Amino acid sequence: MSENVYPGFGILLVDDEPDWLGSLALTLETYGGINNIKTCSDSREVLSLLEEGGIGLVLLDMTMPHLSGEEVLKQIAEQHPEIAVIVVSGLNQVETAVRCMKLGAFDYCVKTDEADRIVGGVLRAIRMVEMRSEFQEVSSRLISRELSHPEAFSSIVTADRSMLDIFSYVEAVAKSPQPLLITGESGVGKELIAQAAHRLSGCRGKLITVNVAGLDDTVFADTLFGHVRGAFTGADQARRGMVEEAADGTLFLDEIGDLSIPSQVKLLRLLQEREYFPLGCDLPKRLRARVIVATHQNLSAKESAGSFRRDLYYRLRTHRVQIPPLRERRGDIALLLEHFLAEAAETLGKKKPTPPKGLAQFLGTYSFPGNVRELKAMVFDAVSVHRDRMLSMDSFVKAVDSAQAEAGPMQAAAPKQNPFSGFDELPTFSDAAAFLVQEALDRANGNQTLAARLLGISQPALSKRLKMRHG
Repeated sequence: MSENVYPGFGILLVDDEPDWLGSLALTLETYGGINNIKTCSDSREVLSLLEEGGIGLVLLDMTMPHLSGEEVLKQIAEQHPEIAVIVVSGLNQVETAVRCMKLGAFDYCVKTDEADRIVGGVLRAIRMVEMRSEFQEVSSRLISRELSHPEAFSSIVTADRSMLDIFSYVEAVAKSPQPLLITGESGVGKELIAQAAHRLSGCRGKLITVNVAGLDDTVFADTLFGHVRGAFTGADQARRGMVEEAADGTLFLDEIGDLSIPSQVKLLRLLQEREYFPLGCDLPKRLRARVIVATHQNLSAKESAGSFRRDLYYRLRTHRVQIPPLRERRGDIALLLEHFLAEAAETLGKKKPTPPKGLAQFLGTYSFPGNVRELKAMVFDAVSVHRDRMLSMDSFVKAVDSAQAEAGPMQAAAPKQNPFSGFDELPTFSDAAAFLVQEALDRANGNQTLAARLLGISQPALSKRLKMRHG
């Protein structure tokens, strides 16, 4: 089969022939890896079983004593419309099939069909039920904007609305067996989102993280799939791959945009077939882990350029979140500053220093190309050289100056909105300069050194302007 899934809901098989029930259950498990199955040989018991909950899909025989499959189908459609039904009949009758589809059946199969046909229909129905459930969950979370498990995101410091919306989305899709793609610039916290998704997934196993950047095709295969003894020169012992280590847990592949095309083919097969071959082994093993991937690259652009496979791209983007850079959530800078000051003080065995007034405002003027990771590094560096009660701004100023000097004139400036575009009558140069000076002083809490930096002028130049204003 092309896919192998483990639905988070039960599948009920209904047929008055116990032998057929056993055969169908074995077919679904063998060819689809589906083992969350219940069976029922009395059509009169179907509704009571559905009332117990947990069933998302019913495979229903047409010809049964007591209640026919068509009658049961009508009852399910009326009382449990959220449950998908596949009719499995002993007869290939077009009229019956059409009638069942009109009554709400998802699909119609014949018992003599090949196993691929039956299992394929079941897999499609499972995905439909999952997508419908995920859509309802996501819609509900985004409307309410309330988290059921906010503790899962405790390691991410933010009050930004877009980040909180991402939390709601991740919480909604955390239990889905489909891949989760996390994109965003380096340093925004993609791995923290992956960790939160793993905690929310309910998976019993571990979160296994693999950075695939720089791995050639052979090393990638050996890292993920492992090898048997004697698979290659130097393989004196068998080694479990990371896919096996992540069994019943989550496999997190970071920097997925750096994979070579041959490695992309291997990953695609792993996701499609849900199986893999350790190096040197002819017997496949099952993938029993949720897969999360992350990249700082634009996969859509890479796909358009032909350096990333289209089929893999669309397989990975079933669930997708884009983490905004720190410059787009500057309101988090003050929160992150306090958080990292406490963390740095504890790590370095120092008392938490008091940040100077205007530090958060000063940092808010910087674009932070390294995002949250860069801010953390700045804070740790400042605390490591800190001596007095009040934290010095010198370390931050030097770090910003150094980063901007390294960026040089080639760094593209973000387009700025014209602050005077809404004015009916433009202010004079003198008035505009006075407005800017006052705004800078307000943002710097009266600190003239910081205000001068915000204006991009020297402190003597600012002092001269203040004297002119008050003169």
